[in-house]
Parts: sequence; C-alpha cells; structure tokens
Amino acid sequence: MNYKIQISKPNLGLKELKAIREVFKSGMVVQGPRVEELEREFSKYVGTKYGIATSSGTTALHVAALSAGIREGDEVIVPSFSFVATANCILYCNAKPVFADINEDDYNIDPDDIQKKITPKTKAIIPVHLYGQSADMKAIMDIAEDKKLIVIEDACQAHGAEFENKKVGSFGIGVFSFYATKNMTTGEGGMITTNDEKINEISRMIRSHGSKQRYYHEILGYNYRMTDIQAAIGLVQLKNLEKNNKKRIKNAKMLTRGLKNISGIITPKIMPNRKHVFHQYTIRITKDFGISREELIKKLEEKGIQTIIYYPLPIHKQRLYLNLGYNVHLPVTEKLENEILSLPVHPLLKKEDVNYIIESIGELSKR
Repeated sequence: MNYKIQISKPNLGLKELKAIREVFKSGMVVQGPRVEELEREFSKYVGTKYGIATSSGTTALHVAALSAGIREGDEVIVPSFSFVATANCILYCNAKPVFADINEDDYNIDPDDIQKKITPKTKAIIPVHLYGQSADMKAIMDIAEDKKLIVIEDACQAHGAEFENKKVGSFGIGVFSFYATKNMTTGEGGMITTNDEKINEISRMIRSHGSKQRYYHEILGYNYRMTDIQAAIGLVQLKNLEKNNKKRIKNAKMLTRGLKNISGIITPKIMPNRKHVFHQYTIRITKDFGISREELIKKLEEKGIQTIIYYPLPIHKQRLYLNLGYNVHLPVTEKLENEILSLPVHPLLKKEDVNYIIESIGELSKR
C-alpha cells in the first residue's frame, strides 16, 4: 500500500550521494579511511575514547558480547521487550539470556527486577534504551558495580539520547545500529563505543577474522567489517543527527499536545534527567479509547497513515525461545504488548502531517 504518511523514512540526499561518489573515485571501498573517520567522529560525539565500526547493529552486539568475555555457562540479564537481536547475541556466545521485566512508564528494563534475576552465573546486563529514551543508567550502573557485572548498552535506537546530560553508549560498552530507519543511517551498519582499551583491541580483531595484522589470525573472528561506502553516508548523517533529533523531538511534542487529552490514549512519558530522541513515538491504546488497537490500525491505514507495533511478541514468547525451554512470566511486558502502537515521528514529517495524524485519531476516538 502507498501510504500518505509512512511510519519511517530514510533521510538521505545529495550530500550522501556526493560522499559515495568520492569513495568510488578513491578506489578504497572496503574498510578504509572513511570508516576510521566515522569511528573517530562518532566516538567523539558519544564521549568515548574508541569507536569500532561493524556491518550491522546485530554484529556490533555480538562483537561487544564476545569482547566482554561472555561465554558458555554465563547468564546475561536483558529485557524481553526489544528486538530479538538483543537476546540472540547472547545465544551466539553459547550463553543464556535471562529476561527481566520493564517499567510501565518508560518501557525500559526495571532495575528492581534485574536485582531479582541475578545469580552466581550472571556475567552482564544489557539494558536497551528503547524507542530513543535512556534506561535508568544510575540504578543499573550501581547494580553492576556492586555485583561486579559488565554493562553492554543496547543503544541501537538511541543515537544522541542522554541520561543526566551524559550520552548513552558512554556508561558501559555502547552498541549502536545504523539501519535504514534509525536516527542516523549507513544503510546497514553498527558501532561499538568504549573507553576500555582491551575491549577496543579485541573488538577490532573479532570483526576482522581475529587478526591484528592481515593474514595473521590470533583468535576466532568474523567478517563483520563496515565498508567505506557505508561510512561515507554515516559521516554526512552524523553531521545532521542533532538537527534531525530536534525535528523528531518537535514532532513528538506536537503529537503529545494533540493526543494527551484523548480518552484511552497514554502518550510517551519523558523521565526526569533524560533526553528522549524519539526513534519511535509509541502510545498505548487502552480499553477506554472506544475501538480496539487493531481496528485503529486499520482505520488509520484507510486514511493513509502507517503505524507499527514494536514489538507484537516479546522475545521470551517467540517460538525460538519456547523451543529452548523458556517459561517466563513478565507481567508489565505482557500487558504493554497488547497496548503499544508506534506513530510516525520522523524528521521528514511536515506540520500538516502531524496535525493530520492527531485529527485522524481524534475522529476515531470517543474523546
């Protein structure tokens, strides 16, 4: 279907095209100087010493987990309310994901439930900064310090988000995705951010067949490299990231003003001391709205407005994990999976687009 208003849209233009052409002219299209520049500039933006570029957010998660020493027999605490890669990267290491519940206010992992899930086998915590808002990093880092646990931040949806004026990805080992619809993109791509020299060194080896020097292999590694073509796009996107985040935040404020008084809709809550960069604008549809979430989706589709449920089935209820023997009950996660709905918020939206979304939902509600 051709939607009048899409849920997301890559913000690419002539500057990105020019950057790609320059790479073609250089003849250096694999991992080269553009990748090194993006690593340098992105880590500077986040506030870490090192950045390690990879081929995707998923490969970045895998490399981060391996470089942190996660191995068979280890347990890693994660939210189930996330994209499946958050947990799968632990399986890739032959370790065990342990699912914790989330907070109802910000949809992020609940530090109190993290405490309950810690065992002698727990090696790490992977908080997800879901939809563009930071998890409670003070509480999480306090737990990690007390229990001597590693923290890997899944910041794949949170480029530029902050907790107490510090950017996510700079508390523990940060992981970002540059997938097409993220706040900045390289088409596909990922980045690890860290202040730890050892993590930096091992990550670089793992992403390139376990070698420091070409054709000399010291550990088991993979081909998880980013190309200079991707990095060239990323460098342009990084320059525009703050501007585009401001547009997302502006659109989100407009949506909240227009929707907050409609019965049966719960708008996103921005928690204290956090900068929410609205990778997604996710509302909750309760029984007071008048029609079901599924009917609302259908009615908005008829009006040309695309919406998506991120995520319709939590990880712990996916067939993969049921077949692995998981039998977990997460009450908040399981409540929210039936209520959440993401609306368009991307920076290419015009003011009239946002107003049209608000008016369309208002017409379908019983107010």
